[in-house]
Amino acid sequence: MKKYNLLVALFLFASAGLLLHFRIHNFMVADKLHPGVYTFNPTLLPASLFPLLDVVVVTALFMSRNTAVYGYLLNGLLVIYGTILMAHYSITEMVAESLPIQAMLLNSTLPDIFIAWGDFFVGKALYDFYMKEKAMPKEALSSKQLNSIAGFSEKTSKIL
Repeated sequence: MKKYNLLVALFLFASAGLLLHFRIHNFMVADKLHPGVYTFNPTLLPASLFPLLDVVVVTALFMSRNTAVYGYLLNGLLVIYGTILMAHYSITEMVAESLPIQAMLLNSTLPDIFIAWGDFFVGKALYDFYMKEKAMPKEALSSKQLNSIAGFSEKTSKIL
């Protein structure tokens, strides 16, 4: 896989997480006393900050091989914290409503947790790509391998 495909996948996973969090934990809440007026609820803001950090900072860190290790670390921390917090939120909501088991699985945050782990594994693939690229000395690579790493097709290399 090419680096740019993995970067786009990482961005899309993080964006999906951000949109899901904003839909579930929207920090702009409709005022019940004044229809059409929205008020800021600061307790719901941190739930949208983690995915926003994932979209902006983690994606930016993965754009360079020199900072990919920090992106990998931050991505892993966000996924672990997200898994714990989403599972806790889901369990407390289900216990409060005493749902049957099938409704617990379908109404839980398990799909959201899967999206977070998918984001992590795309980041891991991108990190592994950078480390593999770094480990191979350029002198030992064939021209075809150099062209594939640089993102050039064979037609482009013939022109050059």
